[in-house]
Amino acid sequence: MSANNESTNNAEDHSNKTRIESDSMGPLEVPINALYGAQTQRAINNFTVSNLTLPEHFIRALLRIKQSAAFTNANLELIPKDIGDAISSAANKLLAMPDLMQHFPVDVFQTGSGTSTNMNANEVLSQLANQNENLSCKVNPNDHVNFGQSSNDVIPSCIHVSAAIAIHHQLLPALEHTVETIKCKANSLEGICKTGRTHLMDAMPITMEQMLSGWSAQLKQQITMLKQLQPSLFQLAIGGTAVGTGINTHPQFAQRLCDNLSQQTGILFRPNPNYFAAIGSQDIAVNVSGVLKAIAVALMKISNDLRWMNSGPLAGLGEIALPVLQPGSSIMPGKVNPVVPEASAMACAQVIGNDTAITIGGQSGNFELNVMLPMIAHNLLSSISLMSNSLLMLADKAILDFSVNRDNLNEALDRNPILVTALNPIIGYAKAAEIAKKAYKENRPVVDVAQEMTDLSRQELLELLNPLKLTAGGL
Repeated sequence: MSANNESTNNAEDHSNKTRIESDSMGPLEVPINALYGAQTQRAINNFTVSNLTLPEHFIRALLRIKQSAAFTNANLELIPKDIGDAISSAANKLLAMPDLMQHFPVDVFQTGSGTSTNMNANEVLSQLANQNENLSCKVNPNDHVNFGQSSNDVIPSCIHVSAAIAIHHQLLPALEHTVETIKCKANSLEGICKTGRTHLMDAMPITMEQMLSGWSAQLKQQITMLKQLQPSLFQLAIGGTAVGTGINTHPQFAQRLCDNLSQQTGILFRPNPNYFAAIGSQDIAVNVSGVLKAIAVALMKISNDLRWMNSGPLAGLGEIALPVLQPGSSIMPGKVNPVVPEASAMACAQVIGNDTAITIGGQSGNFELNVMLPMIAHNLLSSISLMSNSLLMLADKAILDFSVNRDNLNEALDRNPILVTALNPIIGYAKAAEIAKKAYKENRPVVDVAQEMTDLSRQELLELLNPLKLTAGGL
């Protein structure tokens, strides 16, 4: 609670002024213009670890949950209606603020339940609500804003809500856009044949369209996996309160809150059927992170394929040319690098690292509470953002407009001795190997060597060794 006295180290500098706030541990100085109170200030003082705060997606989900809680508690006549309305109005004001995050300064690396962030929201909402002078009583951060709740069910619920919204509005659209971009690009490359590679070594030919279809299928598989996980993500811990028993909350509170939250977001949230699992573990977050890691693995493969095909332009593969976006070197004039696939690959590496941390965090469900919730929330939302942005960047700035160097593709195909594989059923593996070795050694087209070493006519060989025909498979 606020006291009227204030202190200042410099009467001329308003930013140094403080007010006195109190909590159950006693009085504490807080910046005079801060919307938060004593508990938030204690967290700021205690957790000077990273200068990283929880993502804005998370804070917005937290405010929506608090708004729905106030609405629900007021309708259940558990708090006065004017108090519920004031809290709801305060949440709307915060959600509309362009500088929202200045009011939520608590470090990610804090108490493992996220209690400091929960109380940060409670204090900010009560402070804003109390600006209404016509209330029946003063809004209290614990007794009103946090009524029927615990950090232990609010923060896990925020993880699910914020991740569900980000996946629905960002990640899935980004995946679908990238799949469609790949599909359109593949269609534009129909009939273009290239040397396939296994172990980075020359192999049987494939078409560009076939190669890109592999990329598309990888991403489609992850879309399927995400959609399968979404119903579990829509189940919330809210209503379980401290340890999963629902102590100090109305039996209808959780369902009504979820109904209100669903109306706000357009996503069908519902109470988790088992609060003990919802509060004591983070298995769903670990599962979602696993899919994000799989997306990162797929995207890194696509990025590296692009980088390799673009390598050169003279001493590399030189099969494609990525769009020229910026100078590539501060010392080598004219050099251009595959900057977008490189940026994408780095984002993928970060997501894979985030997944490792989330996996360790998921193991930290000690008895009735997981105690790495803020880190899990931060990493999960960071991974969703990194993959959403990287997918769009790679699709629009690399895949959409790369050009194909047909001369290089055809030259490599003509000299590829591995094409002799198509003759195996006719002349046998051993004879085909002899032809391949001689073609390699003499650096000659395989069709010329095969004509010398077999009874097949040139016309038959040209038909049998036609690269585009070989991409269709079969005998």
